[in-house]
Amino acid sequence: MITREMIRETLHDEFIRPTYERKNFIGIEIEIPIVNLDKDPVNFDVVHEVTARFSRQFGDFKSNGIDYDGNVFSLKNGNNDDIVCYDCSYNNIEFAMGREKELFSINDRFSEYYAFTKEAFEEYNHTLTGMGINPYRKYNESVPIPSERYLMLYHHLKSYSRYLDKPMYFHNYPEYGMFSSASQVQLDVYKDDLVQTINVFSKIEPIKALLFSNSVLFEENNHITCFRDALWEYSTHGINPHNIGMYDVDFKSINDLQSYQESLNIYCVMRDGAYINFPTMNLYDYFKMESVTGEIYDNGEYREIEIKPCIRDIEYLRPFKFINLTFRGTVEFRSVCTQPISDSMSVSAFHLGLNGRLDELEELINNDDVIYHKGYNASELRKLLIQDELPSFVDGNGICKLSRDVVDLASAGLEERGLGEEVFLKPLYERIRQHTNPGKNIIDSVNRGVPIEKLIWEYGKLSGI
Repeated sequence: MITREMIRETLHDEFIRPTYERKNFIGIEIEIPIVNLDKDPVNFDVVHEVTARFSRQFGDFKSNGIDYDGNVFSLKNGNNDDIVCYDCSYNNIEFAMGREKELFSINDRFSEYYAFTKEAFEEYNHTLTGMGINPYRKYNESVPIPSERYLMLYHHLKSYSRYLDKPMYFHNYPEYGMFSSASQVQLDVYKDDLVQTINVFSKIEPIKALLFSNSVLFEENNHITCFRDALWEYSTHGINPHNIGMYDVDFKSINDLQSYQESLNIYCVMRDGAYINFPTMNLYDYFKMESVTGEIYDNGEYREIEIKPCIRDIEYLRPFKFINLTFRGTVEFRSVCTQPISDSMSVSAFHLGLNGRLDELEELINNDDVIYHKGYNASELRKLLIQDELPSFVDGNGICKLSRDVVDLASAGLEERGLGEEVFLKPLYERIRQHTNPGKNIIDSVNRGVPIEKLIWEYGKLSGI
């Protein structure tokens, strides 16, 4: 019998215990849309050819992921743990950079990989661009990579019609993982700083929306600057709202945080190397069941299978919070869209700098009266601030000053490191000066008649620091 105490202890071992060790590393993942400039679907044969060319160019990268059709979807460098792979589908490439203690070496390697890959794609009239939603998604084939993980994920997202008894709205984009892209940062966190890190960073999500939004659902919704938020919230991942988005609570202790983890849903496990989907349910409900009926992919189709819950299934607990605590002892920041490529390092620089200024950041936000103390919590404010126009109760100059104060703190944190990394924050100061962000710039440009092709090119440019 699996008891509550066993569940709590296992959650602690999986997510809290790794924070007992003091470390100071940075991990970065940048997902990037692939665009076929012929306005045809992305040619997967081209994708596979570019992958092979990348492997030949960068000989330290070896295959560590092959799909059911025999195609490589992931390459890993065994020397520095960099990974170049495809995320959810062959319409989206990801550069997952191995952990480092500073940003310049990450930026140098990313720039080299990106420049080679972009040039290779452009030989076939494809390109890469720094947008959080693929601007040519309507031309693409919405098919997942034929692999265990991505077939499982898409099967789960497509199952929303089974949950129509739930009091929530579901959008009609279960394939959204195949056209949406994020820029994610992982920072090591020590247990004594864990609660404050999550509490304080949660409260600046509205400011991050103003600075980084870059996911416009082009030709369908041209007034939301970060439509990615809705894609996660109104999918099967959002059936339990604790699994996505923000926390909207102030944790007083690690015990509070563990209690929150116990409120999460689980929807998949693995048995004998194969994923099994089942109706999403709370952890406690799952573990009190004698058996669970799930579905397993078998020779091109799904069949039912009975499994018995075991305590190690907690390894497959997969929340998609804006701020995730991982099994690596890191805090993963997930709410930022892919940025224009020349600005890619601004995301990691922002979080890394603020991570060294938590006390000052907490004081700044607690004393703010520009957006806070107006009757709205952080989640509500973020929903308001991902629109192309500010809500009427927000003073434009005031929120620009607040945003600048936050970025100034990030800059101070980076300056204290003494490595010159504050240079990566320059794009954020320019956005504040112009009262804009990449998503708003897309909306304004399209409304002025600027061709989306011009924006695809501009957002895909790589510029050196």
